Amino acid sequence: MRRLQRGLLALVAVMITLPPAHAACPVPVAGVPYGYRRVAAAHGIPSALFYAIALAESGKHIERLHAARPWPWTLNIHGEGRYYPSREKALEAVHRALGNGRLSVDIGLMQVNWQYHAAALRTVDSAIDPYHNLDVAAEILAECYSSRGDWWAAVGCYHAPGDADRAARYRDRVQRIWSRITAIG
Repeated sequence: MRRLQRGLLALVAVMITLPPAHAACPVPVAGVPYGYRRVAAAHGIPSALFYAIALAESGKHIERLHAARPWPWTLNIHGEGRYYPSREKALEAVHRALGNGRLSVDIGLMQVNWQYHAAALRTVDSAIDPYHNLDVAAEILAECYSSRGDWWAAVGCYHAPGDADRAARYRDRVQRIWSRITAIG
């Protein structure tokens, strides 16, 4: 049963990072994959903006694609970012960090911080689940937009709500990624 669950989670991770082959309106390889579009639409977020944030947060170069894609097994533990080869390895690292009292852990595709968003993330297992991680991040971003009234201000808020300089640097980084996504179509 656990082997089946691991296989299904791996399949979901691949489905989120690659565009669907059967889409009625094909998405260019560098475009916004279906999973991101679906979650963004459910929260009223521009999908290219949402995907640009994911690339800024967990983008990893995938050699076989010759491109970067958000990586679901990404963690940042007290400022040290790492890409793990599997869900299991990432979970082990999160549990080890939390067990050692290190609560500032950014988890998954959207690097949602455990210390600040543990209630929304619910459990470590659900925090690293790609779709749950996207959904929690979308809630955070939508809340930032609701309070700021501007998507670019919301992007800065998503990353650093209390630090205007860090928010501005992050917003600039996401804008560069967003420009590449929207130029492709």
